[in-house]
Amino acid sequence: MLTLQGKHIYLRALEPEDLAFIHQIENDETIWEISNTITPYSKYLIKQYLDNAHKDIFEVKQLRLVICNTNDVAIGMIDIFDFDFKNRRAGIGILIKDTENRQQGYGKEAVQLLVNYCFTHLDLHQLYCNISENNEASIILFKNQGFKEIGLKKDWNFINGHYKNEYLFQLINTDVY
Repeated sequence: MLTLQGKHIYLRALEPEDLAFIHQIENDETIWEISNTITPYSKYLIKQYLDNAHKDIFEVKQLRLVICNTNDVAIGMIDIFDFDFKNRRAGIGILIKDTENRQQGYGKEAVQLLVNYCFTHLDLHQLYCNISENNEASIILFKNQGFKEIGLKKDWNFINGHYKNEYLFQLINTDVY
């Protein structure tokens, strides 16, 4: 699909072979804060998730795509979640797994591809993302892609014994409606 093909990366659907990659990500406690996870996931549960990954976004209200580099190596994931077709909106989240792949433009390209897909193929009116106040890289990434800060949720997440604020960013498709 050309919409999900970029210059340096491409986005693809989940495959059964992604089990180990997803298991590693979902069980990395250093990134649990991003996904509001507090418990590990078994390979069995992730396999069940992968077995159902073929289901339509209109049914399951989410879509997870793998970010691959030009060598076909999985370097991260990007998600559409809380898909609300009636109101034509969804949340998005992104993770580039290893630090050596961060700050290389892969996240920027992945967000651009996903935004284009959401506005072109899913006919969405708006996208939003939630970003912890101390996640400067994500704040810069989404601001540079046209997302606007529309709110601050005070003491929103309880992380390691402390409350952290979370920003809400939004991108409205001004080309439609």
